[in-house]
Amino acid sequence: MNKKLQRLTFVGVAAIGLAAGIGIQYLRAPAPVVYPMHTGTEATTPDKRPDFTLLDLQGKARSAKEWDGKVLMVNFWAAWCPPCRREIPAFIKLKQTYGAKGLEIVGIALDSKANVTDFLDPLDINYPVLLGDKDGIALAKAYGDRLGILPFTIIIDRSGKIVNTHRSEFTFDEVKTIIEPLL
Repeated sequence: MNKKLQRLTFVGVAAIGLAAGIGIQYLRAPAPVVYPMHTGTEATTPDKRPDFTLLDLQGKARSAKEWDGKVLMVNFWAAWCPPCRREIPAFIKLKQTYGAKGLEIVGIALDSKANVTDFLDPLDINYPVLLGDKDGIALAKAYGDRLGILPFTIIIDRSGKIVNTHRSEFTFDEVKTIIEPLL
């Protein structure tokens, strides 16, 4: 091999190695999951809770009006979203701890019924999970998730006013700090 060909081979192998290293770091880096949303007018967070009606896992229509007068936490998530999956045990604990004081949590899954059911089956989920499908994406946007980030969580006070939106994984302590004054 002549020197020019050796240099080109070395540069090519180095470029492939660099690209592979960057790819591995990208795959390992924790980041919010972005799902595709419709383009158009950018959404802003409304002052009041937008109403919605979606089906639960048993096929029953559930309306946001059911939870009027409660502190409501609405969480948009998907079974394929690692940060979404990690925060669900904290939400179960929050419901156990604060449910009797007026906290209601509603999960809105932006995923297929089969995926949601398979994921939730071994969990002792203690709050309603609704199937968002395409309506859920539009609803997340109506709540202010203009970037399409999952997980996306909204906390609403007893009067229906949105007091917090959170675009990433939520911990028990982070939510506790926000909801305790509202209960």
